[in-house]
This record gives sequence, structure tokens and C-alpha cells, in this order.
Amino acid sequence: MTKRRDFSEFNAKLEKHIERLPDYAQRAQEKLQRYFPPADEAGGKPQQNGRTQRAPVPPPPVPRRPSAPAASAVFSTVAGQVPAVAEARAKWQRWNEPSAKHQRRIRRTSRVLTLWVLITILLGVLTVLTATGLLGGAAAGPEIGQAVFSGFATLVFGTFSVRTGMRLRELKKVELPAAPSGPPPLPAAGSAAREPMERLAESEASLRELLRQLSVPTSLGTTAVPEVSVADARATADEAARALRGLADRIQAIERGRNSAPERERSALQAAVTKLREQLDDGIERYGSLVAAAGRAVAASSDGMVTSREALTDATDRLAGLALALKDLG
Repeated sequence: MTKRRDFSEFNAKLEKHIERLPDYAQRAQEKLQRYFPPADEAGGKPQQNGRTQRAPVPPPPVPRRPSAPAASAVFSTVAGQVPAVAEARAKWQRWNEPSAKHQRRIRRTSRVLTLWVLITILLGVLTVLTATGLLGGAAAGPEIGQAVFSGFATLVFGTFSVRTGMRLRELKKVELPAAPSGPPPLPAAGSAAREPMERLAESEASLRELLRQLSVPTSLGTTAVPEVSVADARATADEAARALRGLADRIQAIERGRNSAPERERSALQAAVTKLREQLDDGIERYGSLVAAAGRAVAASSDGMVTSREALTDATDRLAGLALALKDLG
């Protein structure tokens, strides 16, 4: 008969460990808090066990490299503020223009043509002297072979000269399309002409769009404003903008002289800058009147009103007078 095993002792030990489970859990929580303190105790407050826990030091942030558009925007800002950078950028743009590349190609072809022509002439003279016997003794033996070789070389380089001349002629006949003129560079950030030139650039962009809207034919095949008036407004606005930019250039020149002048003479130059700035602001305001008149003409084009079209003509006339006045100042 098998003896039954007594599990009473085992049950007693199991019940003892079950009763101590809360103590085990509390110890585990205390050890966990040593490495991961709670949010309210992360600032170094004393814990239940009397020890002071320090908040873990976060890793330093990794600097991010700027994206390509952000880098180009930063470069454009620096180029607008540093004259040397702006000048280098303008030179690089002029170097990469299609017209500049075409002119360099013409110059290179012209130099190559000159070289081929000179070599052909020298070889032709050498061939004649060798064939007539003036370069050596009697025209026999090696002199005949030299004359034949010189004649063949003359023919080869003459062919090069003809082909290069035809290439140069083709290059000179090429008519390149007019390169789109980008917006002119703005004055330096600290210049008194910077803010008016920014307003002028915005007004020019608005006026171009408004005049384009006026040039679009309607469903009847006619334009809201006669094309002559639109062309007159465009030409007058361009002339006034050139005059205003010339005035801004004068302001910048005086500012450079003021910065280099002695302290006792700077007040007079500053007064001249202030006076020119007032004239520039007045010109920008009158330029804005043309933009407003063009906007009213675009708004009136749908209902056939004529008043705004007349306002566009009047504003064009006033702006033409302003352009002449600014040109006289220059």
C-alpha cells in the first residue's frame, strides 16, 4: 500500500510567501524609483527611504541642419545686406547669362580661326619657297617631298580655317531671346532707401498683373481698356520706376559719403538724405495712385463703367509728369 505524501508543510510555506507578497511589491517599487523617479519627485525631493533622487539629465538637443529653401533664403538675406556678397552674386549671374555665354563662344571661335589662318599662311609660304627652290638648292630629292608635305599641310589647315570661318559666321547670325530681367537688387538693410524700394517692388508686381488683366480680351473680342492706354501706362510706369531707382541710388551714394565723412560734416549730408527720402516717398505714393487706378479699371471692366478707365488715363498723365520731374532731378 502506497504511502500518501503529506503536503501540509508545503502549504504552510506557500501561504507564508503569499502573505509577504505586498512586501515584495513595495521593495520592487522602491528599486524602480531609484532609476525612474515620479514626476513630482524629479526635482530632487526626498523619497520615502530618506534618499534624495536626482532627475536624469536630458541629452543635449541635436542641432538640425537647415533645409535647402531655408539655406537659400538665408543666403539671399545675407546677399542683400553685404555689398561684397551681392556684387559677387551679380557677377556670377551675369557670367551665366545666355548672351554672355554666346559672346564667349564667338570670341573663342574667332581666336581659333586666327590661329588656323596664320598656320595656313606660313605653310603656304613654305610650300611656295620649297617648290621654287628658293628655300634650298635644286628642286630635287628631299625638297620635292618637303614641298608635297607642305602643300598637303596647307590644304588641311586651310580646310580648318574655312570650317571655323563658317562656324563663326553661323554664331554671329544667331539671335538670342531677350533674357528675362530679374528684379533689381534692393538697397542695404540700413539704408533709408530700402523701405521705399520694397514698396516700389510690390507696386510694380501688382501693376503688372492689373495691366495684364486689362489686356485680356472679353467674350466680345474687345479689351476693357484700349491697348494704347495700357501700353502708355506700362511705359510711363517703367520710366517712373527707373527715375525712382535713380533717386534711391543717389540716397545710397550720399549715405556712403556720410559714413566716410568727418563727424562735423555728417549733419549736412544727413539733411540731404532726409530731403531725398521725402521726394522718394512722394514718388512712391504717386506710383501707387496708378496702381489704384488700374485696379478700379479692372473692377469696372465687368459692368462697362467708363469712369475708372478715365481715372487710369488721368493717373497715367500725372505719373508721366512725375517721371519727367524725377528725371530733371537726376
